[in-house]
Amino acid sequence: MSENGNQGQESELQKTTSKIYEKSGGKVDEFRKLAERIANGEEVIPPVLLTGQARRRHVRSTLREDHADRIEQRNPAAEVKFNELAKDFFKFYRGTALLFYRDMVGMDSDMPSVMALGDVHPQNFGVMPDKNGAPIFGVNDFDEAVYAPFTWDLKRGAVGFWIAVREAGGMKRKKRRKIVKKFAKGYLEAMQNYADRATESNDDYRMDNSPNVIRRLFEEAWTDRQDWLWSDYLKPSGRGFRASDELQPISSELDKFQQAVNDLAKSNGIEVTPDRAGELKVKDVCVRHGQGTASLGLPRFYVLIEGPSRDATDDIIIEFKKARRSALEGLTPPTDFHAGEEADRIAHGQSVQLAHGDIFYGAVKIDGESYMSRERAPFRDDIDLDDLSYGTWKDYARVCGAALAQAHALSDDLGQIDYDVEPSIIEAAKPRKLFIKDLIRFAEEAADRLAADHEFFREDHKDGAFERVDIIYR
Repeated sequence: MSENGNQGQESELQKTTSKIYEKSGGKVDEFRKLAERIANGEEVIPPVLLTGQARRRHVRSTLREDHADRIEQRNPAAEVKFNELAKDFFKFYRGTALLFYRDMVGMDSDMPSVMALGDVHPQNFGVMPDKNGAPIFGVNDFDEAVYAPFTWDLKRGAVGFWIAVREAGGMKRKKRRKIVKKFAKGYLEAMQNYADRATESNDDYRMDNSPNVIRRLFEEAWTDRQDWLWSDYLKPSGRGFRASDELQPISSELDKFQQAVNDLAKSNGIEVTPDRAGELKVKDVCVRHGQGTASLGLPRFYVLIEGPSRDATDDIIIEFKKARRSALEGLTPPTDFHAGEEADRIAHGQSVQLAHGDIFYGAVKIDGESYMSRERAPFRDDIDLDDLSYGTWKDYARVCGAALAQAHALSDDLGQIDYDVEPSIIEAAKPRKLFIKDLIRFAEEAADRLAADHEFFREDHKDGAFERVDIIYR
């Protein structure tokens, strides 16, 4: 048979197996049932207990499922992502949230629920614009947000700090334990304060009230908007995006994205702001390539909004990124609280956890697909982990714990939780000394297990395991 004939046969096979895979729903429904059984106290064997070849196959299958669309579409970003994950253990942790959470399936059903961030780690805190465009520090990535036990965020964060301190800081286990302890104590101390004083709606970290480690981040993140626009994005004329390896202008799509901006303004109640975003007029659009870790390869667009001066010195950039199902979907213990689907879920998470956050954070449909939106700002930045000493790691971990506590404490004010979150969490975390020790032990065990998973992944990737998806043959 000719080469073209083989390609045609392959194409038909891909279509058939794709349909089979879609009908199967991956393993989400299977894990949802497993979560219910574990939460109900049944004796079952979750994947966290798998070892050897069985664990290797679980890792392989989970990563194939999580990237099925990108693999089947032969998206080059999938290969780029897998290469990055193979080279960097911390990136492997960041880019495989589904693998991490399947090890937690049904866990902690006795713990209070919150609007959970879903992907807590040291680089998912940072400086970003508030509703007035001024910089604040807090949680900054809501792609995985769902209602879940508060411990799920703490456990993901504890493992994130453990791995980041090992990889970026090169520190031994004793110091890693102390830094994770600071993260936990920062969270519980802030939560105790909110239980006592109910100040969570007003405790934003700003330049004037932040600890030194965060104040330094504010100072480093600050960039003049005009310099930022012209150095990173605009043509010499200032009339649109310049083409580069990262930016691909698609100026023919202005009408489509003007509609998306109009829909966003309507759903978020954004009024025309002459002093900030002019008339919300779309000036140019581009595709943004090669950004993100977990989301690498998902469609992402930058939309240039003409600023009030109309001379390209104060334009605004709104990012639209395709939303996908949360990695926690079907894995958390059954709950009465539901944040919504895809981009609506992400927008709901941000509206709860960042009380005074970006007014452009929202959800829209583009070509029938769900997209989340947010403003790109000149001072949107996260901390450089390589610059942290042991002392500043401890300071940073404590601040991140406190910022997470603030986000969780808003779950009953702005979210769906119908009981007092703060005293419930404080009570659930008793005795505190034991709770913190258990969290550190969890982080250590989970990080060691992930290190072994990383080796499985690296070996399988080298052998071409992620060039295809799992197929269910009839």
